[in-house]
Amino acid sequence: MPRNEGSLDRLLRVIVGLVLLALVFVGPHTPWGWIGIVPLLTGIVGFCPAYTLLGIKTCPRQ
Repeated sequence: MPRNEGSLDRLLRVIVGLVLLALVFVGPHTPWGWIGIVPLLTGIVGFCPAYTLLGIKTCPRQ
């Protein structure tokens, strides 16, 4: 899997993922917070399958 996410994109995904996961444990305790796993994992790995389908690449390296 080649990287297709830039550093800022990855950082934002990890932050959003952690915030959404926090909704499961603190706050309204909503199960929708489990959706935070998706941006968290894509941010950690640096690859987003949706970016590949849409032809988007925020990573500066080729």
